[in-house]
Amino acid sequence: MGGKAQGFNDHRDMFPQAVRAIREAQPKAFIFENVRGLLRPMFRNYVEFVRLQLTYPDFPVSDNVAWDVNLQRLERYHSSQSRGGGLVYKVMLHLADAADYGVPQRRHRVFFVGFRADLDCRWFFPSPTHSAALLRESKAVTGDYWEEHSLMAKEALQMSEPMRTQAARQALLFGEMKRWRTVRDALLGLPDPRGVNGFANHSYQPGARVYPGHTGSPVDEPSKALKAGDHGVPGGENMLRHPNGKVRYYTVREAARVQTFPDNYVFPVSWTESLRQLGNAVPVELGRVVAESVARSLKSNAQRDSVQSSR
Repeated sequence: MGGKAQGFNDHRDMFPQAVRAIREAQPKAFIFENVRGLLRPMFRNYVEFVRLQLTYPDFPVSDNVAWDVNLQRLERYHSSQSRGGGLVYKVMLHLADAADYGVPQRRHRVFFVGFRADLDCRWFFPSPTHSAALLRESKAVTGDYWEEHSLMAKEALQMSEPMRTQAARQALLFGEMKRWRTVRDALLGLPDPRGVNGFANHSYQPGARVYPGHTGSPVDEPSKALKAGDHGVPGGENMLRHPNGKVRYYTVREAARVQTFPDNYVFPVSWTESLRQLGNAVPVELGRVVAESVARSLKSNAQRDSVQSSR
């Protein structure tokens, strides 16, 4: 929502290069990720243009006509019964919130996932593994969250019978799911950055303050989505807010934890540039979940083909 929203007319648009990469490399599968704003109504036709290009990367898009004219050509080709062979992919779009997959951050992203059509792979976007409802329950019903962080004795909550019933129902409903992870979870084990510590990129950055629309991320909730602006860090999304209302900027190491980077991943540039890079990054854990699901589908397809060949 904070970007330029120029779509095809933005010189930074990398989708044409994504299509070229698929056309030249002809991978068995691909994954592309972009911001949730891509699904806004104003981009609906352009997203369909991208999807169809990824579906038919060999299709000769013309540089001499506007992109919407090329979209019409692609739509006619897609609906034609006389399509020839060539490189074809099955392309799926999915909107995911990183918090639902164990990332301590509310980060909504659109994934384009494609499989080469000749492989006949069976794939669905991974089901969420973490739940907002379970976080609420662990704080307001069972008190497990506070006990984990040694902030409140579990017994102090004095669970009523309706609360116990609710907790039991939640456990049955969510099965093996876990609660959302919070900023406090992400920063566990990191010392106060104002003192000497042995962590790379963990230095205090002064100057954080609160004003309307610039309030920071509550420490006992998943972080707001880290952002990268044209002029470095845009503000509130890159601050943490304590229960007493005090705020401070994330250190680079804390922001990296929020993005689920390992502690041995070192950023050799300034705080502002590091936060810009982190704001542009895909959360490591979300990338792992999606990539492993695609890898499993490809492996399953290969095993299925091997069994059929042996028969």
